[in-house]
Amino acid sequence: MNSMNGKSIAIILSLLVMPLVNINAAQAQPTKSNEDESKVPSYTLPDPLTTSAGAKVTSGNAWRDKRRPEIVKLFETHVYGRSPGRPPRMTFEVTSLDKKALGGKATRKEVSVYFTGKKEGPKMDMLIYVPNGASKPAPVFLGLNFDGNHAVHSDPGIKLATLWTRPAKEKPLVSSRAPEESRGKSASRWAVEKMIERGYGLATIYYGDIEPDFFPEGYNVGVRSVMDAPSGSSKSVGDEWGAIGAWAWGLSRAMDYFETDNTIDSKHVTVMGHSRLGKTALWAGARDERFAMVISNDSGEGGAALSRRWFGETVERINTSFPHWFCGNYKKYNTDVNALPVDQHMLIALIAPRPAYVASAQEDLWADPRGEFLSAKHAEPVYSLLGKDGLGVDEMPSANHPVGKTIGYHIRTGKHDVTDYDWEQYLNFADKHFKHAKLQ
Repeated sequence: MNSMNGKSIAIILSLLVMPLVNINAAQAQPTKSNEDESKVPSYTLPDPLTTSAGAKVTSGNAWRDKRRPEIVKLFETHVYGRSPGRPPRMTFEVTSLDKKALGGKATRKEVSVYFTGKKEGPKMDMLIYVPNGASKPAPVFLGLNFDGNHAVHSDPGIKLATLWTRPAKEKPLVSSRAPEESRGKSASRWAVEKMIERGYGLATIYYGDIEPDFFPEGYNVGVRSVMDAPSGSSKSVGDEWGAIGAWAWGLSRAMDYFETDNTIDSKHVTVMGHSRLGKTALWAGARDERFAMVISNDSGEGGAALSRRWFGETVERINTSFPHWFCGNYKKYNTDVNALPVDQHMLIALIAPRPAYVASAQEDLWADPRGEFLSAKHAEPVYSLLGKDGLGVDEMPSANHPVGKTIGYHIRTGKHDVTDYDWEQYLNFADKHFKHAKLQ
């Protein structure tokens, strides 16, 4: 009896000192959401500089040749799914051109990208502004938008977008032209004039052109219905790409076009996104190294925020609310997130040595601002290995005090949104890294 008591005591003591991440997954990752920092359990992050075989990565060559491709594959397999490459028959068509847009300050161009080369097939329409008066091709900010290209500015020359809707659950998706009164409805999120004044262009695409959102069956009318199509299911299964993978794929197709346009500096394109499109921008920038800079604005779970932190939105909640965003395998980690072989600091690390910027909002607790900061912080070792400074700070800054070197970060006052303050920081960051961007 006494020996049994001693053994029991030893087991109890071992459990007390064991990190919470190693205890039963249901205890380690509660299913309910949490916005109390004191309730965040302990966790252990996977090391971006240790291979799956346990080997330590100690050189830039080892990172580029072995570990980086391995991490990309892990995200493809477990989070975002596999995406195809450039379609061999894809074509571009300039559908409108105005060299005196915005009072003569910019050239406005609209370009249709036909993914299969057929006008009746899936396509996306891109709105581009580049500053007039520049002596060289313009660096460009590229971002998807939520409400159609016509919504980013009140410019009457922008074509009204065709938007996808579903009148009722029992009815199929339908498309219709946006009403005239919706022109410029999202202009507060796009500092178009400010970009032009600073010597930058803007390119934007309605994300619904690539795949409609808010309903899993959007798969049936988006690019996933014709590009590397899986078994015909409307939901992502296994490692087949989800909607975020599709939207990110569309951003790379925009880059394909930029490489053909001599008014755009395709070597200095910044991909930027807000919320779910911030997740998309990070994945696009991680996969496609042609993007020179990557910006995440309030991207949260599945974006910049650490998944292992039980704070705000969780893996289970996002997979339940938006089952079409990620690959099917991601759902295996709904209640066992500690079993994920990756976390989001590794997504930011994939951007290295290129500049990356992560932004949060003080009232946007659902996106876990501290988790976004920590993700940027824990990507630093990879930047350091590649000879770049990361954030350069150890503590999360106070509101409206941007920090960072090759990795930038700020948390601003306010809610889940994109504001002029955010854009001012992104332009300053681009100025710092793209010195050639200023008008001559």
